Amino acid sequence: MTPRKNPDKKKIICIGTSTGGPRALQVVLSQLPKELDATIVIVQHMPPKFTKSLADRLNTICDIEVKEAEDGESLKEGTAYIAPGGRHMTIVQTGGRAKVKILDSPTVNGHRPSVDVLFNSIHNLSNFDKIAVIMTGMGADGAAGLVELKKESSVYAIAESKETCIVYGMPNAAIATNQVDSIAKLDDIAETILKYIR
Repeated sequence: MTPRKNPDKKKIICIGTSTGGPRALQVVLSQLPKELDATIVIVQHMPPKFTKSLADRLNTICDIEVKEAEDGESLKEGTAYIAPGGRHMTIVQTGGRAKVKILDSPTVNGHRPSVDVLFNSIHNLSNFDKIAVIMTGMGADGAAGLVELKKESSVYAIAESKETCIVYGMPNAAIATNQVDSIAKLDDIAETILKYIR
């Protein structure tokens, strides 16, 4: 059953990925239109400094803006924010606006940034329709956060299919929670997102 979406709500797309993620992000983000009526927040498991060069490279080839997230900045539609390598990214709501909060708290599932940490913070946002996407990567980061997210009705979850994953660990763990609404090949993920938010 497709979760309910509300035309009056803002939209936020939350993506988690690890091994093989930079290429997967390029495929998905480059298919999204400049006028995207949603904000994108991304955790890509990477050490410090590498995420900025990844964001800068993606920004040159995508119609949407792609940047490394900065502590305290307000989220804008049509922009993708990549968590800084080696630091957790959370999204907090203050005065009706969603803002980035960067944390140096301990690793979660051996990761910092962690998809679970991002997803758990997204769960607390009100007045947002949420799309959660788990793509290629080793381990199970994101699965527990997805369970938390899906405790409400306005969350649509997508997992990358085994056929196109470099490593099927993270999508497989997400699918095992029985909380995934759609399993899509990498080339079809952007279209699946757009179908839901339009």
